[in-house]
Amino acid sequence: MPEKSSYLCRSVCFRSVCVPQDCAVVMANPTVIVQPIALQSSHIQKTGQWSSGLCDCCDDMSICCFGFWCPCCLMCDTANTFGECMCLPLVEMFFGGLAPPVTFSLRSSMRERYHIQGSMCNDCCLSACCKICVWCQIARELKYRQQPQLLVNQSVNMAY
Repeated sequence: MPEKSSYLCRSVCFRSVCVPQDCAVVMANPTVIVQPIALQSSHIQKTGQWSSGLCDCCDDMSICCFGFWCPCCLMCDTANTFGECMCLPLVEMFFGGLAPPVTFSLRSSMRERYHIQGSMCNDCCLSACCKICVWCQIARELKYRQQPQLLVNQSVNMAY
Protein backbone atom coordinates (compact mmCIF):
# COMPACT_ATOMS: atom_id res chain seq x y z
CA MET A 1 0.00 0.00 0.00
CA PRO A 2 1.56 3.34 -0.99
CA GLU A 3 2.09 5.85 1.76
CA LYS A 4 0.18 9.10 1.73
CA SER A 5 2.28 12.22 1.66
CA SER A 6 1.69 15.92 1.59
CA TYR A 7 3.96 18.65 0.33
CA LEU A 8 4.86 21.79 2.20
CA CYS A 9 6.39 24.34 -0.15
CA ARG A 10 7.32 27.95 -0.11
CA SER A 11 6.92 29.59 -3.51
CA VAL A 12 8.81 32.53 -4.93
CA CYS A 13 6.98 34.50 -7.58
CA PHE A 14 8.80 36.59 -10.17
CA ARG A 15 7.00 38.24 -13.09
CA SER A 16 3.88 36.14 -12.59
CA VAL A 17 5.79 32.84 -12.57
CA CYS A 18 5.80 30.96 -9.26
CA VAL A 19 8.67 28.60 -8.59
CA PRO A 20 8.46 26.28 -5.56
CA GLN A 21 11.47 26.38 -3.25
CA ASP A 22 12.40 24.57 -0.06
CA CYS A 23 9.87 21.79 -0.58
CA ALA A 24 9.57 19.20 2.13
CA VAL A 25 7.72 15.95 1.90
CA VAL A 26 5.83 14.98 5.01
CA MET A 27 5.15 11.26 5.12
CA ALA A 28 2.10 9.93 6.89
CA ASN A 29 4.03 6.83 8.01
CA PRO A 30 7.68 7.58 8.82
CA THR A 31 10.30 5.20 7.42
CA VAL A 32 13.14 4.12 9.68
CA ILE A 33 16.28 2.73 8.11
CA VAL A 34 18.70 0.73 10.24
CA GLN A 35 22.06 -0.42 8.95
CA PRO A 36 22.80 -4.12 9.45
CA ILE A 37 25.67 -5.12 11.72
CA ALA A 38 27.99 -8.09 11.49
CA LEU A 39 27.15 -10.88 13.90
CA GLN A 40 30.33 -12.26 15.38
CA SER A 41 29.31 -15.21 17.48
CA SER A 42 32.60 -17.07 17.36
CA HIS A 43 34.73 -17.15 20.48
CA ILE A 44 37.83 -17.75 18.33
CA GLN A 45 37.80 -14.21 16.94
CA LYS A 46 37.34 -12.75 20.42
CA THR A 47 40.07 -14.71 22.18
CA GLY A 48 42.77 -14.38 19.52
CA GLN A 49 43.40 -18.10 19.10
CA TRP A 50 43.91 -20.20 15.99
CA SER A 51 40.65 -21.72 14.75
CA SER A 52 42.33 -25.15 14.69
CA GLY A 53 45.42 -26.66 16.21
CA LEU A 54 48.64 -27.44 14.38
CA CYS A 55 47.87 -31.16 14.10
CA ASP A 56 44.11 -30.85 13.53
CA CYS A 57 44.32 -31.96 9.91
CA CYS A 58 41.08 -33.96 10.22
CA ASP A 59 39.15 -30.70 10.73
CA ASP A 60 39.34 -30.15 6.97
CA MET A 61 40.23 -33.28 5.03
CA SER A 62 40.45 -31.48 1.69
CA ILE A 63 43.28 -29.26 2.94
CA CYS A 64 44.92 -32.23 4.64
CA CYS A 65 44.90 -34.30 1.45
CA PHE A 66 46.04 -31.31 -0.61
CA GLY A 67 49.00 -30.82 1.75
CA PHE A 68 49.86 -34.54 1.79
CA TRP A 69 49.64 -35.25 -1.94
CA CYS A 70 50.83 -31.92 -3.34
CA PRO A 71 52.42 -29.72 -0.66
CA CYS A 72 53.93 -27.36 -3.26
CA CYS A 73 50.46 -26.63 -4.67
CA LEU A 74 49.02 -26.06 -1.17
CA MET A 75 51.81 -23.62 -0.32
CA CYS A 76 51.40 -21.64 -3.53
CA ASP A 77 47.61 -21.55 -3.26
CA THR A 78 47.71 -20.50 0.40
CA ALA A 79 50.26 -17.74 -0.25
CA ASN A 80 48.10 -16.45 -3.10
CA THR A 81 44.94 -16.52 -0.95
CA PHE A 82 46.80 -14.60 1.77
CA GLY A 83 47.66 -11.89 -0.76
CA GLU A 84 51.30 -12.72 -1.38
CA CYS A 85 53.00 -13.76 -4.59
CA MET A 86 51.96 -17.25 -5.59
CA CYS A 87 55.55 -18.22 -6.39
CA LEU A 88 56.97 -17.14 -3.03
CA PRO A 89 56.93 -20.66 -1.51
CA LEU A 90 58.85 -21.97 -4.52
CA VAL A 91 61.74 -19.64 -3.61
CA GLU A 92 61.79 -21.21 -0.16
CA MET A 93 61.82 -24.73 -1.60
CA PHE A 94 64.85 -24.00 -3.77
CA PHE A 95 66.83 -21.70 -1.48
CA GLY A 96 65.48 -22.43 2.02
CA GLY A 97 67.73 -23.87 4.67
CA LEU A 98 67.02 -25.24 8.11
CA ALA A 99 64.50 -22.52 9.04
CA PRO A 100 62.13 -21.86 6.13
CA PRO A 101 61.85 -18.06 5.92
CA VAL A 102 58.64 -17.89 3.86
CA THR A 103 56.73 -20.26 6.14
CA PHE A 104 57.97 -18.35 9.16
CA SER A 105 57.08 -14.93 7.76
CA LEU A 106 53.66 -16.01 6.49
CA ARG A 107 52.73 -17.55 9.85
CA SER A 108 53.91 -14.42 11.69
CA SER A 109 51.99 -12.17 9.27
CA MET A 110 48.88 -14.28 9.76
CA ARG A 111 49.13 -13.86 13.53
CA GLU A 112 49.57 -10.10 13.18
CA ARG A 113 46.72 -9.66 10.69
CA TYR A 114 44.16 -11.58 12.75
CA HIS A 115 45.52 -10.68 16.22
CA ILE A 116 46.33 -14.29 17.10
CA GLN A 117 48.39 -14.83 20.22
CA GLY A 118 51.85 -16.34 19.87
CA SER A 119 55.53 -15.49 19.60
CA MET A 120 58.17 -15.22 16.89
CA CYS A 121 60.19 -17.95 18.59
CA ASN A 122 57.22 -20.31 18.48
CA ASP A 123 56.62 -19.46 14.81
CA CYS A 124 60.27 -20.16 13.97
CA CYS A 125 60.35 -23.51 15.80
CA LEU A 126 57.07 -24.71 14.29
CA SER A 127 58.09 -23.60 10.79
CA ALA A 128 61.36 -25.51 11.05
CA CYS A 129 59.94 -28.71 12.57
CA CYS A 130 56.43 -29.03 11.13
CA LYS A 131 56.47 -27.12 7.87
CA ILE A 132 53.56 -28.91 6.13
CA CYS A 133 51.43 -28.87 9.29
CA VAL A 134 52.02 -25.11 9.55
CA TRP A 135 50.90 -24.59 5.94
CA CYS A 136 47.79 -26.72 6.54
CA GLN A 137 46.98 -24.68 9.67
CA ILE A 138 47.42 -21.41 7.78
CA ALA A 139 45.17 -22.67 4.95
CA ARG A 140 42.46 -23.74 7.46
CA GLU A 141 42.69 -20.40 9.23
CA LEU A 142 42.33 -18.47 5.98
CA LYS A 143 39.34 -20.58 5.00
CA TYR A 144 37.76 -19.98 8.40
CA ARG A 145 38.43 -16.23 8.48
CA GLN A 146 37.20 -15.63 4.93
CA GLN A 147 33.76 -17.14 5.49
CA PRO A 148 31.01 -14.59 4.90
CA GLN A 149 29.67 -12.98 8.04
CA LEU A 150 26.01 -13.03 8.94
CA LEU A 151 24.45 -9.56 8.78
CA VAL A 152 21.50 -8.85 11.06
CA ASN A 153 19.37 -5.80 11.68
CA GLN A 154 19.10 -4.41 15.16
CA SER A 155 15.64 -4.16 16.60
CA VAL A 156 14.22 -0.65 16.53
CA ASN A 157 11.67 0.77 18.93
CA MET A 158 9.78 3.57 17.26
CA ALA A 159 8.28 6.23 19.52
CA TYR A 160 5.94 8.83 18.16
